[in-house]
Amino acid sequence: MEYQDKMLKCVDCGSEFVFTAGEQLFFQDKQFRNEPKRCKPCKGKRASVLGHSGAGYAKVETRTTCSHCGKETTVPFKPTQGRPVFCRECFQQKRTSAATA
Repeated sequence: MEYQDKMLKCVDCGSEFVFTAGEQLFFQDKQFRNEPKRCKPCKGKRASVLGHSGAGYAKVETRTTCSHCGKETTVPFKPTQGRPVFCRECFQQKRTSAATA
């Protein structure tokens, strides 16, 4: 599917901003369902009010052991007790096998 730049209206300030074809492709790749609501300046203001850095959220890296292969790994979240945690390789294998099933 080929994307084209699209004009959107900011819900905070009412100004129009461009939702580029590249951004649309990124949203589609990440399976985001909604288009952005705010222009970049308003998004930055909102992030600073909420206490997030302008570059994004602070990443949490947790050391753990893969539930499948037993290899020590880091994951970008805090694991929940009772739920399996996979290393990147095992996660990709499970993801690939689920997509083909």
